[in-house]
Amino acid sequence: MSHKEEFTLKINGETKVFLAHPMERLLDTIRSDENLTGTKEGCGEGECGACSVLVNGKLVNSCLIPISQVASSEIETIEGVANSESLAPIQKSFLENGGAQCGFCTPGMVLAAISLLRDNPAPNLEEVKTALSGNLCRCTGYKKIFESTLICSQMEDQQ
Repeated sequence: MSHKEEFTLKINGETKVFLAHPMERLLDTIRSDENLTGTKEGCGEGECGACSVLVNGKLVNSCLIPISQVASSEIETIEGVANSESLAPIQKSFLENGGAQCGFCTPGMVLAAISLLRDNPAPNLEEVKTALSGNLCRCTGYKKIFESTLICSQMEDQQ
């Protein structure tokens, strides 16, 4: 087994130093070391999107990324989306428009929607479907999730 090394990450705006094995998954660091349990482990194979986070603004499956690969990166988890006073517009849209069911996939869906809306503030339905296609939901037919994202895209302040 390899020895532990020191890694620095900026998670939700805070710089953190971790002592970890270089191949430790980012998912495990987020959930265990930081207790940010909004990031879920679904399949552990990068197929379901439940573990989605933003690394330097790019949507990734944290179950596939070793901590050594993201050293010195900026990580945004679902806990970093809202501020202490209110939900982010996309979270409000999911809540108000039925985009969340059991909630297991919701953090990954929200982060995928954020990633899309930052790159494309006015997507059409097909673009939303494509952007969220890496996230699986076992509760819905996706219609409300797509609608929630489209409704948010029409709001004046998406971020």
